[in-house]
Amino acid sequence: MAISPAITADYLKQRLAVTALPSDPLDVVLPAGSEHWPVDTRQRLTESLTPAGILIPVMQHDPGRLTLLLTQRSAGLRHHAGQVSFPGGRMEACDGDIAATALRETEEEVGIAPGQVDIIGFLRPMPTVTGFAVTPVVGLVERGAEPAIDTIEVDSAFEVPLAFLLEPANRVFVERRLHGSTVTMAEYHFNGRRIWGATAFIIDRFINNII
Repeated sequence: MAISPAITADYLKQRLAVTALPSDPLDVVLPAGSEHWPVDTRQRLTESLTPAGILIPVMQHDPGRLTLLLTQRSAGLRHHAGQVSFPGGRMEACDGDIAATALRETEEEVGIAPGQVDIIGFLRPMPTVTGFAVTPVVGLVERGAEPAIDTIEVDSAFEVPLAFLLEPANRVFVERRLHGSTVTMAEYHFNGRRIWGATAFIIDRFINNII
């Protein structure tokens, strides 16, 4: 697939305009192909979940270049330690909805304030192996915004060009053990970073929504 130069901020807004904040943040969708997974594996991934929100921060650079902001989580965290992820976390009582969760966590982790983010779309909630139902919120970050990471939760932040993620050759498939079963999953390798698991799945679903 050739990378289309038409994928701009306005294009993303148009493509995602039909999406809406999920009415139930626990109504998760499993990955394509999961229908072939063992029944007990699918059940374990969809039971007793905790709602969480993450932001897919779309960074805008001249001349019209778009990137996604990702973080390398601190090694000492309880969940997903050391992994590459989008900013986000569990829903708290103070959050009005799951979008507020994503914005609050983004400000806490990478210093981007809610007023610097234009929410343009949503993806359906998805389960993680650590027991969360994660709702991805897509947001355009205003030009010139500079991340300021919380070093307790985040080791570093980095950006991946959207064009890189849109190139099929950069999407590789690996086999992983999940609840005792072998499943095939996609991941990306960028500048020595391994983007895998729930984050790679979220990226795949984001791309499927915009192409």
